[in-house]
Amino acid sequence: MSSDNSTCKIVPMQDLEADVQDLCRLSIEARKASYSPYSQFAVGAALRCTNGKLYTGCNVENASYSIGICAERTAIVKAVSDSFQKFTAIAVSAVLRNEFVSPCGACRQFISEFAKERNIDVYLVNPELNNVCVTSISQLLPLSFQF
Repeated sequence: MSSDNSTCKIVPMQDLEADVQDLCRLSIEARKASYSPYSQFAVGAALRCTNGKLYTGCNVENASYSIGICAERTAIVKAVSDSFQKFTAIAVSAVLRNEFVSPCGACRQFISEFAKERNIDVYLVNPELNNVCVTSISQLLPLSFQF
């Protein structure tokens, strides 16, 4: 996602509220645990539950590419496994020269599954930039699949 995309607002990291800055920093820390020997593309995520509890996740690749898991889904699965299913925000961190990395389609749908009662804020973080792309899951996936 380039920084001129109309689905997000570019905000300097230091202008974000302290709790959002903390969430973004947690996503950057989570990248360090990434297992990405095939793509060398480390991604981290930090998820905030409605009760304030935080979960992190990283991408985990596999030689059989299709069974790897993204950072966003890892964080959500950890939270759901702990019986938390209501979220307010997720920060996703990855490094791509001069750009922000947006959740893939599968992750957008996965996040959207838990946004039925309230929209979930999404913060896209590139640790090499001092800015954050601020958006929401409804902006990233306006017509999510609903059953």
